[in-house]
Amino acid sequence: MTAETLSDALRLVRANDPRGLELVRTIAASGDPDGLYLFAEMTLSGTMVPQDAVKGRQLLEYAASYGHSQANIIVTNLLASGVAGKRDWQAALERLAAEARVLPERRKTLDLIHSMQLDAEGDPLAIAQSRTLSARPHAVLFEGLLTNAECGYLIQAARELFEPSMVYDESHRRVRDTIRTSDGATINWLMEDPAVHALNRRIAAATKTSYEQGEALQVLRYSPGQQYHPHFDWIDAAENQRIWTALVYLNEGYEGGATAFVRTGLEVRGHAGDMLLFSNADQEGNGDPLAEHAGLPVTGGVKYLATRWIREARWIP
Repeated sequence: MTAETLSDALRLVRANDPRGLELVRTIAASGDPDGLYLFAEMTLSGTMVPQDAVKGRQLLEYAASYGHSQANIIVTNLLASGVAGKRDWQAALERLAAEARVLPERRKTLDLIHSMQLDAEGDPLAIAQSRTLSARPHAVLFEGLLTNAECGYLIQAARELFEPSMVYDESHRRVRDTIRTSDGATINWLMEDPAVHALNRRIAAATKTSYEQGEALQVLRYSPGQQYHPHFDWIDAAENQRIWTALVYLNEGYEGGATAFVRTGLEVRGHAGDMLLFSNADQEGNGDPLAEHAGLPVTGGVKYLATRWIREARWIP
């Protein structure tokens, strides 16, 4: 299939022209790897077709089998995590090892995994001990949950993904968030490589929840003057509630930036690798008003923080 034909299909899709979808289907059906990859992206995002993570993953697998290099990497990631399909940690590591022989970035991923103490399924063999900071909201600190190398890896993984924190206004337009003034990077399920996945499983093990309950990991970057104003992570009327918040401090060398529980006076400023875990619910299972918290303004240097919100039940597709 010619590049011009694929380019025409993409142009029509961007214009929301139904002819674009039909052309993409035709190109994908011919076994063209780029066409399969584009159709997978459309299926995963719900662009002109019903959103379907399972079908999207299958299309990525087809694209990989026809030689699409980026699809091949994503398939390895998904095989490690089990998102939208089967999970096979050992098979994912075998694929990763093959990729590492030709791709320096995948070599870094594999080397980091080899430095971790993991069982055959990618779960941690040991977890840092926790220290209780507060009874209500229930808050504990896991000191040294991540190593300095792991913290640096997450910062580097997010480096090209940072963008201003955005929300939707009443007109459904994306506007700058006035509550959170930091820059944010979401390491979504397609980008979550096996090393990041192993770290997410470590967070799950520490919180005594399953990996499947966690939202995609976010890395936040706070420059001087940036902050996260007082807010709740609890979402009113959510059917699958955010019951826990896990914050991993990724660096040091900045000033200010403590995590403050505004109604209790508790302030936490962890060292690199420490994880603060707190409950968003009270003992009755309702949103806890004492869980209102803020990221105080950074007054010097740059602060990096990883956030994982944990739901009551399975969250991943």
